[in-house]
Amino acid sequence: MTGHDLDELPDPDGQRAAERAAGPPPSPAVQPGYGSDYQAPPPGSGPVPGNPYAQPLPLPQPPPPQHAPLPAPPPPSPAGPYAYPGQQRGFGGPLPPPPGKRTRGAFRGRTAVLIAALAAALLVIGGGVYAVTGPGRGKPSAKESEAAAPSGSPSVDQGDGKGAGGGPDEYDLNAGIKPGEAPVWLSSNRTELPGSGASQYGPWRVGDVVVKVMFKEITAHGVGDGREKWKITLESGLCGVPRAPSADGKLVVGVKASDSEGAHCTHLQQIDLATGKAGWKTEVPQENSYDSAFEFNMVITGGTVAVARSAVVSGFSVTDGRKLYGTSKTGGCYPAAVGGGGGRLFNVRNCPDPNDAAGKSQVMIEEADPATGAPKWNYLYDKGWNLGRIYSADPLAVAAYHSDRKVWNITAFTPDGTVRSQTESKFGVQSRCNGWGDGSGDLHGCVGAVVDADTLYIAAGKPGKDLGIDTTDEVVAVDLGTGAEKWHAAAPKGRAMWPLAVEDGKLLVYIQSGAGAAGAIAAVPAAGGGDPQVVLASPDAAKGAESVFYPSLVRMAWAGGRFFLLNGRVYSPKPTEVSHAILSFGR
Repeated sequence: MTGHDLDELPDPDGQRAAERAAGPPPSPAVQPGYGSDYQAPPPGSGPVPGNPYAQPLPLPQPPPPQHAPLPAPPPPSPAGPYAYPGQQRGFGGPLPPPPGKRTRGAFRGRTAVLIAALAAALLVIGGGVYAVTGPGRGKPSAKESEAAAPSGSPSVDQGDGKGAGGGPDEYDLNAGIKPGEAPVWLSSNRTELPGSGASQYGPWRVGDVVVKVMFKEITAHGVGDGREKWKITLESGLCGVPRAPSADGKLVVGVKASDSEGAHCTHLQQIDLATGKAGWKTEVPQENSYDSAFEFNMVITGGTVAVARSAVVSGFSVTDGRKLYGTSKTGGCYPAAVGGGGGRLFNVRNCPDPNDAAGKSQVMIEEADPATGAPKWNYLYDKGWNLGRIYSADPLAVAAYHSDRKVWNITAFTPDGTVRSQTESKFGVQSRCNGWGDGSGDLHGCVGAVVDADTLYIAAGKPGKDLGIDTTDEVVAVDLGTGAEKWHAAAPKGRAMWPLAVEDGKLLVYIQSGAGAAGAIAAVPAAGGGDPQVVLASPDAAKGAESVFYPSLVRMAWAGGRFFLLNGRVYSPKPTEVSHAILSFGR
């Protein structure tokens, strides 16, 4: 493996300060939940000292033993982590439901029965659903959305933090709550969706609301009670969602040209998450004749939204939608995916070898200037290695895997691109956390990793025959300076856990409900590990609701002392079914 030092890293904070000075007054800051673009490390990377919050995490383990078992998702194929020219990634990153039947749940009981029915429920996890008995392109433009703007609903009053969000057999999640337990609210999907449902993205806390994105909708719920505060409905479907909004709450998403079948991803739409208003909308101009895609791979960092697709990448201003740069040439290596945060931008490039009869290529990670797209430095992996995930942008820590050798490693870099440490990992992680078998191209797809200045904390478990595992029943701390494992911390027996944040010298983790206990937030000493000690528990009555969030699709966030659990996929509501969308507890 070789590294190339092209330039010195500029001060991202200085750059961002200048950008904000030229822009509108700042909106309420985004709480660092799932991928928020705050000034220390980026979303998905986890906190550094002084930056306590991490981002959302997926749940890779079987359901609690007291419920009906969940069919295992199909094993991932050893495909590369990003699309090559001519390939299209399916928008919606999360794995599809297990084969054989639609992933649904069954919560059977009489309408009048509340908590007793919940405890006796026959629960099938998947997609967060309870079943119950009882009743073409033109010239680019950037402008404020007007006649063709997304529709915004007025402030509404939906959901009271109880039951399944208005569905049949509502029950009180906070019934019998004990002193010290945290109240829970739960909201379910109310939107009619295609038969296969829709992926959800987020959650992001912005002031007193938490925001999620799904299908054609951007929806905000009150953080304390879950009531819907506002909703924006787009004219056509989403086809690209970045890991995080900007630090001042601006989100830019990819939007399809129309609702017709096979419509391509052609436009960008800005949304102000602080106000619930739609901003500018612009068409993405083609870079070349191959520039056509069904989805965008996107990241927001340093005032720029970078958009990768079909071996090209472009940068646009988050403030006004102006195009800032197009695809740069890097020695025959074409762009495949983008990532970053906190003012740093990284491109992943494929570097084909015309003399390789097997068609194998090398993979390069490159840091670029978010304002111009100009490369700063790059690092080229040996043949056979694929870059799977970015755990943190500052400090930069990534995962790569080798499909033929069935191994994966963790590499930490200094700010100038020099390798700080690189070690093949002996413990197992979910495939979403090393990229193996995942074709989404989502470099920040790991739900279960937190990084501070010197340590990676990652949800792990016993390695399996493949590079991805199902059960994460421990957290492993890895020294970024040496690559050595510092400590392991085990979850309570029969349960799984995932890192959320580092606060006051302690690693906060989410322990999933199971073994007769409700979900909880616990603390582990960051310096030396140890047994997790519960600091925030949800009520016993919420056990069933937490359990129906399909483990391998879930996203998480810890922000402002509250925990948010988002289902990665939801389905249309039915008279006898509800599809749980988001749950939260805290003080």
